[in-house]
Amino acid sequence: MTEDVHAEDGSPVAEAVLPLPLEFEALYLANQDAFHRYALLHLDGNDAAEEAVHRAFLEILRHWDALLEESNLQQQTWAILRRVVISEQLGGFRKRLALLRGETGLYRALCSLPPRQFDVIVLRYVLRCETCEIGWYLGVTNSTVDYHCRRAKERLERAMASYIRAEGDPK
Repeated sequence: MTEDVHAEDGSPVAEAVLPLPLEFEALYLANQDAFHRYALLHLDGNDAAEEAVHRAFLEILRHWDALLEESNLQQQTWAILRRVVISEQLGGFRKRLALLRGETGLYRALCSLPPRQFDVIVLRYVLRCETCEIGWYLGVTNSTVDYHCRRAKERLERAMASYIRAEGDPK
């Protein structure tokens, strides 16, 4: 974490390290290697793993005061890491899916879904996650998961109907 330090005239002088809570630094040192190994297991390569761990620690720092009030800080920080890794996996899946060419237009329709709807559809129908697991990952209630799923299905049905009509029209 750094911030720009400016001279009196406003010109940048150097970057100074932002002070981090000592406990956060200890948590980072104690967990960075394990977090990286976990991310590396689930993501495509070292760069993706490093990015995920960096994002996770930024998220942990963002919620540091609230996390200190939790009964199990270690459990909560690992939950944040898992969420970030899942997010990276879904983003990578969406990118790979966009490269596929299908005859039905399903891949294109899936990729056109808003992020939450895409996540719910992939987590539920591709990864076979239960509603409560999806809710935990997204940080929403089970009814919100069901709502996103219904909306995504409606969008997919409309997109597929449009695609079929377009393909059926001789031009």
